Amino acid sequence: MALMEISVVPIGTDNPSISHYVAECVAIVKGKGLPFELTSMGTNVQGELRDLLEVAEKMHKLPFQRGAQRVLTSIKIDDRRDKQLNIQGKKEAVTKRL
Repeated sequence: MALMEISVVPIGTDNPSISHYVAECVAIVKGKGLPFELTSMGTNVQGELRDLLEVAEKMHKLPFQRGAQRVLTSIKIDDRRDKQLNIQGKKEAVTKRL
């Protein structure tokens, strides 16, 4: 199980607001049935690496399908093999040390 943080930013649109693009990208994650957490600067998604990469590609392509001329996608993947990862567990590990 791996975790991915992804941020998809369409550039070259007729409106500076991108929340409708974000909502459609998150709908892709929901449609795949993967656990996720929406944050103010991106989306955290949990799943098998192949599923995360598939979702990332679909999310990246979506703004182009909606007319964006350029898309900037940032992805970070945490793929740990010595123990299971999940979104909540990573936050709890840090919080208990605060």
